[in-house]
Amino acid sequence: MKTILFLVWFLIAGTTCRAQEQVAPAQGETAPGFSLPYATIDSISRTPLNLADLIGKRAVVLAFYPADWSTGCTKEVCTLRDNFGELQNLDAEVLAISGDYVWSHHEWAKALGLPFRLLSDHSHAVARLYGSFNEKSLYNRRTIFVIDKQGKVAYRNLAYSVADLKDFEKLRQALAAVK
Repeated sequence: MKTILFLVWFLIAGTTCRAQEQVAPAQGETAPGFSLPYATIDSISRTPLNLADLIGKRAVVLAFYPADWSTGCTKEVCTLRDNFGELQNLDAEVLAISGDYVWSHHEWAKALGLPFRLLSDHSHAVARLYGSFNEKSLYNRRTIFVIDKQGKVAYRNLAYSVADLKDFEKLRQALAAVK
């Protein structure tokens, strides 16, 4: 009986600790740095992208999503694609992040004509830093962060929806505010 109670306690404690590890950075906090491989419509980069290299140049949109080729994710990235010119006019660099490999990203970018970088976080380490990993499904959650030129989180949406354009409009407003 003691063994069973210990195992139950161990499982609960482990789950609690794991959940505590994933705290999304709050608005105003410094964005966690990272370096990830990526692909574009044209190629698979041999050099990882470092968030630090983008800080100070433009606002950065981090769009975490579950998986390439899925319906909701396709809708999300196509909305970003269809509004890419406007996002660039708002001085934004768009980075989409999932656990898929760069080869999948490259083919998906070609198939959909995506004009921005798709980052591969196969270990989900970066998603965990941003509180964007779902431990139950083992996929990223659909979340959005805007990192300002000072490297601070200017906006976050931890339950980004593609059901309509309401959340995209909030993203657009956030970018206009940091421009």
